[in-house]
Amino acid sequence: MAPPPLPSTTIVPPFVSLIVRVATLIFLLISLIVIATNTHTTSLNFINIKTKSTDFYAYRYLISSVVIGMAYTLLQTAFSIFFVTTGNRLGGEGLCLFDFYGDKFISYFLATGAAASFGMTEELRRLTNSDMDKFLNTSNAAASLCLFGFFFSAASSIFSSYNLPKKA
Repeated sequence: MAPPPLPSTTIVPPFVSLIVRVATLIFLLISLIVIATNTHTTSLNFINIKTKSTDFYAYRYLISSVVIGMAYTLLQTAFSIFFVTTGNRLGGEGLCLFDFYGDKFISYFLATGAAASFGMTEELRRLTNSDMDKFLNTSNAAASLCLFGFFFSAASSIFSSYNLPKKA
């Protein structure tokens, strides 16, 4: 009687993982630029009041999650470039676990940053008049870009789960 066949292993090509990480980095960079430059000026009794996105805690959280996500993604992009060019994984099994858990953490961190920004924008839209629409729409655009970054980071998380060491 022949032994049962071994389960097939699905391995994602390293360049696909690199492309996904670069796409994540691009979306996060654009999101950071959009939210950091978002301002609104309101005129009240001949006094101009300038509002920045960093005046609100939810937008600060979005900025924090994007900056931390960019730092992690930049580090992982460097590791992916090393793996694509040399064919050797830097760090061995330990780095595979770091990839897996780091990708999980960062992807959900980005999702909560986008969600907090969406929630803050809708609350401000309810409480203010329509003169802040451009400010709020720009904030929504930055949160949407962060959400796209989350999708690519989640895909990277799935790819890193395929690279985990197989233990019997």
